[in-house]
Parts: sequence; C-alpha cells; structure tokens
Amino acid sequence: MTVVDTSTAEWVDFPIPQLGVDLELIPLIDDPDTGMQAMKVVYRAGFINVWHTHPCAHGMYVLEGTLKTHQGTFGPGSFVWFPEGGVMEHGATDDADCVFLFITNKPFGIHYPGKE
Repeated sequence: MTVVDTSTAEWVDFPIPQLGVDLELIPLIDDPDTGMQAMKVVYRAGFINVWHTHPCAHGMYVLEGTLKTHQGTFGPGSFVWFPEGGVMEHGATDDADCVFLFITNKPFGIHYPGKE
C-alpha cells in the first residue's frame, strides 16, 4: 500500500525544457511493472501547455480552478481523459491556478511538434 498526504508533501519541479518552464508536482505513484503514474500537478494562472502529444493516454481530474483545453473548459470535479497519441493543448485560465490529479496508463513522455 502507498499513502501520500498531499497536504504536507513537498512540491517538486518538473522541467519542460521545450517551453522553458518548470511545472510543480507531487509524485504519488510510479508503477515499475506498467509504467502507470499518478501525480498532483498545478498549472499556474495563464499557463498553457501548447500543442503536444503523449505516447500514453492520460487523465486529469480537476481539484481546484479550471482546466482550459482545446475542446473546452472544465471545473472542479471534472475528469478529462486524453487518448494516446492525440494532439492537444491544455492549461489554466488567466484568472486562477488549476490543480489536478494527473494519471497515465503507461510511461509518460511529451513531444512538441516543431520544438524537439
């Protein structure tokens, strides 16, 4: 069993060199057998993770704020699933941070067309 108290756990930086930013996250689990990962992530107000793809499917469960995507905006309690290989962008609205649970189905990767 794994338990992480996200109210006291330390936030760590997750660099995205292609965008020149560091996201903040709390690692929750990284399954060595499947590569599945879960983490608590914050997008700061106004940040958009511009058009990109992932070699994994992933879900985002919004805890606070609003998740802004290429297909709409989603508030607390919304679960948004992105299929593997899809081209997407998502981030926070201009007025508030977006905090969410991020879950992958296998090892995480991110690719930015034209920025590799």
